[in-house]
Amino acid sequence: MVFLPCPLPCHAHSGQDKQSHSYNFRSGYSSCSSSSSLCSQKSFQSLPSLSLSSQQLDQQPTIIHCQCVSTLTGHASYVFSLILSGKHLYSGSYNDEVRVWPRDLTAYHKNEAYNNGNLVATASGAVKSLAVSGDKLFSAHQDHKIRVWKIDNNHEGHQKKYQCIATLPTMNDRLLKLFSTKNYVQVRRHKSCTWVHHVDTVSALALSRDGSLLYSASWDRTFKVWRTSDFHCLESVAKAHDDAINALILSKDGHVYTGSADKTIKVWKKLHGQRKHTLATTLQKHKSAVNALALSSDESVLYSGACDRSILVWERQSDGGGNMVAVGALRGHSKAILCLAVVSDLLCSGSADKTIRVWRRSAGLDKSSHVCLAVLEGHMKPVKCLTAAVDTNNSHSTSGSSYLVYSGSLDCDIKVWRVWVPRL
Repeated sequence: MVFLPCPLPCHAHSGQDKQSHSYNFRSGYSSCSSSSSLCSQKSFQSLPSLSLSSQQLDQQPTIIHCQCVSTLTGHASYVFSLILSGKHLYSGSYNDEVRVWPRDLTAYHKNEAYNNGNLVATASGAVKSLAVSGDKLFSAHQDHKIRVWKIDNNHEGHQKKYQCIATLPTMNDRLLKLFSTKNYVQVRRHKSCTWVHHVDTVSALALSRDGSLLYSASWDRTFKVWRTSDFHCLESVAKAHDDAINALILSKDGHVYTGSADKTIKVWKKLHGQRKHTLATTLQKHKSAVNALALSSDESVLYSGACDRSILVWERQSDGGGNMVAVGALRGHSKAILCLAVVSDLLCSGSADKTIRVWRRSAGLDKSSHVCLAVLEGHMKPVKCLTAAVDTNNSHSTSGSSYLVYSGSLDCDIKVWRVWVPRL
């Protein structure tokens, strides 16, 4: 693993973007699978564009400063997942690895031994998603399983590998469901298994606010709920979608949002006194597979990214039922949207066009409008995952705020970007 300074370019967005209408991957990326498509389709043009320039919003041009401050090299394959927790960044890759990195970038200079020993977990199957709760790291894999690792970062120099303390579904769960026919579901024409099993790639993980529940979504078109205290599977929502589920996020009020290759987003809610989730509403505006979801910091806005190259903006209605209305689209990426991340009033989007865009929601009367503040360039292949946080070491200015954006790519690198944004 090597730490590299990375003075790569980024540029402020002028509101005038040239769109490319074709996208060809090299061999190995060319197929447009229903579950994790990287190919791009025509943008959905019937929704109004919400991506405006500062001048269009009658504001002074926004001057921001952004720079790629480092490139984290160590993965030998595509980086599929990133998550921040405490003082660490965790990353998962296509070749079954989980690595841990200190968020304090100076640690790389102070401890060269750490740079060569940050591999903390290996398993069978690409790591598609990560979640952290206390001293437990959850990893979702392409081999249909979820693994639970005991976090141990209290080592100087060479990082000790984590212990795998459970694989979901657990043996206890499987045995309890084994002998009753009512626990079996048909997964193929001539094959059935117990409902606690995922039978295809586990694509997304999310934790409840108190960390007591883990939600998992899969390309098998189901999502499941697990108790984190004993890893017991509490619920499985079968046939949640008509195609693979690519994204799952939770709101603080208990709504579950799932995005699928069937072009829809579904909102689920567990009603008072009920044990199972029921469908609250279905959002249907995308014209291609939905790859990513994110909620604004106040959870009044849902963002969805898809292969149609647009980010749709959905505003929550005041009825309390989880109903959302599409108010417009953010356009600028020339290829499929693969990942989204929200920090403060910023939205970051990663795309198969190899760039990251940084958007800010308007603080004026028209709060549905967004300004694209910057385009971050430097990755050599599609940007597959993002996470972001306030830059606590550089956030004390009264004139603006500093953020760190972490991006993982199919070029096998993780880049760390510092973005400084003036206050409105």
